[in-house]
Amino acid sequence: MSGRVLQRSAPTACWAAARLFREFGLPERIHTDNGVPFATTTLARLSSLSAFWVRLGILPEFIEPGKPQQNGRHERMHRTLKAETTRPPAGNRTAQQRRFNGFREEFNHERPHEALGMNTPAGFYEPSPRPMPSKLPPLDYPGHFEVCYVSFNGGIRWKRDWVNVSIVCAGEYVGLEEIDNGILELYFGPLKLGRLLEEHMRIEDANGKLKRRAAIVQAAETARRR
Repeated sequence: MSGRVLQRSAPTACWAAARLFREFGLPERIHTDNGVPFATTTLARLSSLSAFWVRLGILPEFIEPGKPQQNGRHERMHRTLKAETTRPPAGNRTAQQRRFNGFREEFNHERPHEALGMNTPAGFYEPSPRPMPSKLPPLDYPGHFEVCYVSFNGGIRWKRDWVNVSIVCAGEYVGLEEIDNGILELYFGPLKLGRLLEEHMRIEDANGKLKRRAAIVQAAETARRR
């Protein structure tokens, strides 16, 4: 995919992912680092691309920030790819794509891999039996969940108050499951985003933090005054 994705914008990334899913089927999970377009600094590091994956029933998995060794094999492949195809770069995009295509063919079908017992990846690969749907399925929640619509400004109405969630979830529905008095876990499909603490009317993230960026807090206060 890297050869033809010329931008990191979410629409471009979603289009490229959809094209691959139509050809190869849907995976159960996708493991990535925390860079654009895979992750953001919002709840659960959800981005527009990873939210698109969740809508398709794919669970995003992120390495810990600042620990690229958790994605070591993939990082090693990237180093090899860059060394063999981009140093020096080809003269134009078409020629560069031919280099990428040649590397992919050799890497998957010809080059033995020690981690695979000196076999090739193509010898182990099987396409996913899960097809890409013609349209995005709705997010489903258990019957005991409270389901809330996320408005264009990234928040939900809860007990006559406004609670910031994430602009990434705007236009979608999130689910809330009460786990204790005044404490509810917040989900985007199967992905847990955080925990709503009614005492503060804010979402606690996975690190137990309530504090959000100044711009986000200001937006929340503005919404409350309306």
